[in-house]
Amino acid sequence: MQAIFWTMEEVAARAKQFYELGIRQEVECEENIGQMIVIDAETGEYGIDPSGVESALKLKGKNPLAQLFTIRIGYDVAVVFGGEMERTTK
Repeated sequence: MQAIFWTMEEVAARAKQFYELGIRQEVECEENIGQMIVIDAETGEYGIDPSGVESALKLKGKNPLAQLFTIRIGYDVAVVFGGEMERTTK
C-alpha cells in the first residue's frame, strides 16, 4: 500500500469527518461511552477499546503506514489534566 502523508490537522479533519458522517451513529451507545475509537484517516476503518492501544495495533497490523486518529466516544476530548471531561452525548 502506498503511503499518503497528511499534516496532523488533515488527519484529524478526515477522521472527524468519517466519525460525524457515519461512525458516530453506529458507536455512540451507552456501552461505548468513554471508550476510545481509533480511526484510519485514509479508509475510515476503526476499532474500539478502553485505551485505544489494541485498536491502533490492529489497524497498524493491517496497514503499517496508516495515519490514525483517536477520539473518546461521547466526549469532546480524549484526556484531561487537572479538570473534568464533559459529556457531549447523554
